Amino acid sequence: SDLNLFAGSALIDMYSKCDSIKYGEKVFKHMTHRNTVSWTAMLVGYSQNGLSEDAIKLFCRMQKNSIEPDDVTLGSAVSSCADLASLEEGAQFHSQALVPGLISSTSVSNSLITLYGRCGLIEDSLKMFKEMKVRDEISWTALISGYAQFGKAKETIHLFKEMLSHGLKPDEATFVGVLSACSRAGLVEKGQLYFDSMVNEHGITPTPDHYTCMIDLFSRAGRLEEAKGFISKMPFVPDEIGWGTLLSSCRNYGNMEIGKWAADSFFELYPQHPAAYILLSSIYAAKGEWDRVAQLRKGMRDKGVKKETGYSWIKFKNEVHIFSADDQSSPYLDQLYAYSEQLNLKMIKEGYKPDLSSVLHDVEDSEKMRVLKHHSERLAIVFGLMFIPPGLPIRVVKNLRVCADCHTATKIISRITRREILVRDSVRFHLFKDGTCSCGDFW
Repeated sequence: SDLNLFAGSALIDMYSKCDSIKYGEKVFKHMTHRNTVSWTAMLVGYSQNGLSEDAIKLFCRMQKNSIEPDDVTLGSAVSSCADLASLEEGAQFHSQALVPGLISSTSVSNSLITLYGRCGLIEDSLKMFKEMKVRDEISWTALISGYAQFGKAKETIHLFKEMLSHGLKPDEATFVGVLSACSRAGLVEKGQLYFDSMVNEHGITPTPDHYTCMIDLFSRAGRLEEAKGFISKMPFVPDEIGWGTLLSSCRNYGNMEIGKWAADSFFELYPQHPAAYILLSSIYAAKGEWDRVAQLRKGMRDKGVKKETGYSWIKFKNEVHIFSADDQSSPYLDQLYAYSEQLNLKMIKEGYKPDLSSVLHDVEDSEKMRVLKHHSERLAIVFGLMFIPPGLPIRVVKNLRVCADCHTATKIISRITRREILVRDSVRFHLFKDGTCSCGDFW
């Protein structure tokens, strides 16, 4: 029995590390006896393979079976909550950690810092960090990354300097945090200095993530020629995120020439990826070149390229409510659209002017306005306003980047309703409060 336990746990661990999680599951199911180690091996396997939901479900099953978690189990379960930005379950696991004293484990505390940071509760991350008796490199990096996601460059850089003063060695992830904070705050020169010091002082070889941060640093600040120059000196071509970052800024700054160059490079490497088609379409649409938009759409259809659907979701009473643009599936459809109309009238009175360039269709302006009102994040926010009690923040997660019009609209909504609205999109956090956003309109 002990041998089976040992062998079974080792096999689960091996399969998990070899991307063969299904075989690991089979071993787990056939084990006649399971202990904390075997449950943990399976949970960590799910977590490492991106199956965060399965990891959380397994942790709940483990508790029902009265198996005591150790610090590795709990740390992994909390990390899975962080991956899903699932605050409620993560906070429950936090309270469970207090009872057996697992909170004193550095790995559990590190996971909680990450969880609160990814859920937009950066003050809770800081509180957790300050309460730790022993902090390692991961603790510092987790907090630095949390501040970076909010674009709080001053705090991120201060933390980084403090980390160095404690004699701790930053790693690749630490520098991703520092560089992304610089790019989100428009600190181009500072970002360049940190990139150089990472290579020359800390001996870290830049990864694709670091290069993407640098492309973002230049292009987000409108220095598109410098971004192009930086790409030409890179030891390898950017990945889809790097090209997408540059293209996105070309759209924002209306730079057709570099946008076309970036899109052609993107098409060559990733002919089936929809991002280049969508971003180049938006550059043409903003210039009113609808024939070219139609050509790109035809190209997508001919090649079988499908646009990624935008989804936004919000949690209410332990249930996740998912919305897509122009959603027709919600059981609250009539209420949502009626509330949305009333809210829109109030917004217009407050000076809201729809940004019609966010709609990539050659249709009447009235139809463009209707489309904007029914974007997925707007519907999720309206749902939150209807059902989440006043005084509580509205938390929305979106799988794509927030469009310019929804960003403007949400600022006005936060002022009219006096509600705090936190939107986590594919790039960063936006905390809307009293008519302003934490990103300072730089995203």
